[in-house]
Amino acid sequence: MTSRDQARELIERLHEIWGTGELDAVPEIYAADFVAHMPKGWGKGESRDGHDGIRRAIERIRAGFPDWREHIDDMIIDGDRVAVRYHSTGTHLGPFGKRAPTGRAIKVDELSIFRIENGRVAEQWCLNDDLAFDKQIDGKSLD
Repeated sequence: MTSRDQARELIERLHEIWGTGELDAVPEIYAADFVAHMPKGWGKGESRDGHDGIRRAIERIRAGFPDWREHIDDMIIDGDRVAVRYHSTGTHLGPFGKRAPTGRAIKVDELSIFRIENGRVAEQWCLNDDLAFDKQIDGKSLD
Protein backbone atom coordinates (compact mmCIF):
# COMPACT_ATOMS: atom_id res chain seq x y z
CA MET A 1 0.00 0.00 0.00
CA THR A 2 1.26 3.42 -0.92
CA SER A 3 1.32 5.98 1.92
CA ARG A 4 -0.36 9.36 1.56
CA ASP A 5 3.04 11.07 1.37
CA GLN A 6 4.24 8.63 -1.29
CA ALA A 7 1.03 9.15 -3.28
CA ARG A 8 1.41 12.94 -3.07
CA GLU A 9 5.05 12.79 -4.19
CA LEU A 10 4.19 10.43 -7.06
CA ILE A 11 1.45 12.70 -8.41
CA GLU A 12 3.55 15.83 -7.97
CA ARG A 13 6.34 14.12 -9.93
CA LEU A 14 3.85 13.05 -12.62
CA HIS A 15 2.78 16.65 -13.20
CA GLU A 16 6.40 17.77 -13.15
CA ILE A 17 7.53 15.49 -16.00
CA TRP A 18 4.78 16.80 -18.27
CA GLY A 19 6.48 20.18 -17.90
CA THR A 20 10.07 18.98 -18.20
CA GLY A 21 9.55 16.31 -20.83
CA GLU A 22 11.61 13.76 -18.86
CA LEU A 23 10.52 10.70 -20.85
CA ASP A 24 13.01 8.46 -19.02
CA ALA A 25 11.03 9.04 -15.80
CA VAL A 26 7.81 7.53 -17.22
CA PRO A 27 8.47 3.98 -15.86
CA GLU A 28 9.15 5.42 -12.38
CA ILE A 29 5.69 6.99 -12.31
CA TYR A 30 3.36 4.98 -14.53
CA ALA A 31 2.61 1.25 -14.45
CA ALA A 32 3.69 -0.64 -17.58
CA ASP A 33 0.03 -1.44 -18.35
CA PHE A 34 -1.23 2.09 -17.55
CA VAL A 35 -4.75 2.88 -18.79
CA ALA A 36 -5.91 6.44 -19.58
CA HIS A 37 -9.63 7.24 -19.65
CA MET A 38 -10.01 10.48 -21.60
CA PRO A 39 -13.03 12.58 -22.61
CA LYS A 40 -15.01 10.91 -25.39
CA GLY A 41 -14.78 14.10 -27.48
CA TRP A 42 -11.14 13.29 -28.13
CA GLY A 43 -12.27 10.35 -30.25
CA LYS A 44 -10.57 7.68 -28.16
CA GLY A 45 -12.11 7.37 -24.72
CA GLU A 46 -9.72 4.74 -23.39
CA SER A 47 -6.05 4.20 -24.11
CA ARG A 48 -4.20 1.06 -23.06
CA ASP A 49 -0.88 2.09 -24.61
CA GLY A 50 1.08 2.03 -21.32
CA HIS A 51 4.46 3.73 -21.24
CA ASP A 52 4.61 4.28 -25.00
CA GLY A 53 1.26 6.08 -24.97
CA ILE A 54 2.34 8.39 -22.14
CA ARG A 55 5.63 9.17 -23.88
CA ARG A 56 3.80 10.02 -27.11
CA ALA A 57 1.30 12.21 -25.24
CA ILE A 58 4.07 14.15 -23.47
CA GLU A 59 5.98 14.57 -26.74
CA ARG A 60 2.82 15.74 -28.53
CA ILE A 61 1.86 18.38 -25.95
CA ARG A 62 5.43 19.65 -25.61
CA ALA A 63 5.89 19.87 -29.39
CA GLY A 64 2.94 22.23 -29.57
CA PHE A 65 3.58 23.94 -26.22
CA PRO A 66 7.31 23.74 -25.36
CA ASP A 67 6.77 25.70 -22.13
CA TRP A 68 3.87 23.46 -20.97
CA ARG A 69 3.46 23.37 -17.18
CA GLU A 70 0.91 21.69 -14.94
CA HIS A 71 0.09 23.48 -11.68
CA ILE A 72 -1.65 21.57 -8.88
CA ASP A 73 -4.46 23.55 -7.25
CA ASP A 74 -5.99 20.85 -5.01
CA MET A 75 -5.19 17.24 -4.21
CA ILE A 76 -7.33 14.76 -2.28
CA ILE A 77 -5.94 11.34 -1.39
CA ASP A 78 -8.19 8.46 -0.35
CA GLY A 79 -6.71 4.97 -0.30
CA ASP A 80 -5.40 4.10 -3.76
CA ARG A 81 -7.14 7.09 -5.42
CA VAL A 82 -5.82 10.62 -5.83
CA ALA A 83 -8.10 13.38 -7.14
CA VAL A 84 -6.37 16.47 -8.49
CA ARG A 85 -7.70 19.81 -9.68
CA TYR A 86 -4.99 21.52 -11.67
CA HIS A 87 -4.43 23.96 -14.47
CA SER A 88 -2.02 23.74 -17.36
CA THR A 89 -0.33 26.63 -19.10
CA GLY A 90 1.66 26.94 -22.26
CA THR A 91 2.37 28.96 -25.36
CA HIS A 92 1.32 27.52 -28.73
CA LEU A 93 4.71 27.69 -30.46
CA GLY A 94 4.68 24.45 -32.44
CA PRO A 95 2.21 22.37 -34.45
CA PHE A 96 -0.55 20.77 -32.40
CA GLY A 97 -2.81 18.34 -34.21
CA LYS A 98 -3.86 20.09 -37.40
CA ARG A 99 -3.17 23.54 -35.96
CA ALA A 100 -0.20 25.61 -36.99
CA PRO A 101 1.50 27.58 -34.18
CA THR A 102 -0.36 30.72 -33.13
CA GLY A 103 1.98 32.08 -30.45
CA ARG A 104 -0.98 32.36 -28.09
CA ALA A 105 -0.67 31.64 -24.38
CA ILE A 106 -3.30 29.34 -22.93
CA LYS A 107 -4.51 28.25 -19.49
CA VAL A 108 -6.62 25.11 -19.23
CA ASP A 109 -8.45 23.79 -16.17
CA GLU A 110 -8.26 20.04 -15.66
CA LEU A 111 -9.47 17.38 -13.23
CA SER A 112 -7.96 13.92 -12.88
CA ILE A 113 -8.48 10.92 -10.68
CA PHE A 114 -5.51 8.60 -10.50
CA ARG A 115 -5.47 5.01 -9.23
CA ILE A 116 -2.18 3.91 -7.71
CA GLU A 117 -1.09 0.29 -7.64
CA ASN A 118 2.31 -0.98 -6.43
CA GLY A 119 3.68 2.56 -6.19
CA ARG A 120 2.85 3.49 -9.80
CA VAL A 121 -0.08 5.21 -11.50
CA ALA A 122 -2.15 2.39 -13.00
CA GLU A 123 -5.15 4.39 -14.28
CA GLN A 124 -6.21 7.97 -14.88
CA TRP A 125 -9.64 9.47 -15.54
CA CYS A 126 -9.20 12.99 -16.93
CA LEU A 127 -11.50 15.86 -17.83
CA ASN A 128 -10.14 18.98 -19.53
CA ASP A 129 -11.83 22.24 -20.39
CA ASP A 130 -11.45 21.55 -24.12
CA LEU A 131 -13.75 24.41 -25.13
CA ALA A 132 -11.56 26.96 -23.31
CA PHE A 133 -8.46 25.33 -24.82
CA ASP A 134 -9.85 25.67 -28.36
CA LYS A 135 -11.11 29.22 -27.83
CA GLN A 136 -7.75 30.41 -26.54
CA ILE A 137 -5.82 28.88 -29.43
CA ASP A 138 -8.31 30.47 -31.84
CA GLY A 139 -7.83 33.86 -30.13
CA LYS A 140 -11.40 34.11 -28.82
CA SER A 141 -12.40 35.58 -25.49
CA LEU A 142 -13.40 33.29 -22.62
CA ASP A 143 -15.97 35.83 -21.39
